[in-house]
Amino acid sequence: QVQLVESGGGSVQAGGSLRLSCATSGYNLRFYCMGWFRQAPGKEREVVATIYTGGGSTYYADSVKGRFTISQDNAKRNLYLEVNTLKLEDTAMYYCAAVMWTSTWCPSEFSTYKYWGQGTQVTVSS
Repeated sequence: QVQLVESGGGSVQAGGSLRLSCATSGYNLRFYCMGWFRQAPGKEREVVATIYTGGGSTYYADSVKGRFTISQDNAKRNLYLEVNTLKLEDTAMYYCAAVMWTSTWCPSEFSTYKYWGQGTQVTVSS
């Protein structure tokens, strides 16, 4: 059973930065798609960024390109999301997710992902 635990969220002013972490345990996530998703109140869950653990290929939502960076640390089995130049509209609960995958192209649809963390809240204020 894959377990994911997020941390690193918080309250920051617009323009600020955070580093979100996702600690993994359970199976060796060697050929998995892992992603960060977010959900704001009253809105659907949306993809932020994904990474293929087997090769490192990444995807970013247009709204975060150039500001967010997804990365992995295979040795420590952690997933990270560096979030910079935060905007008010980045306020949301951020979730880490994973699914075993055989292609370097990772899906962006949240329903595809099998394993989820409990989320970490990011609140951006003006």
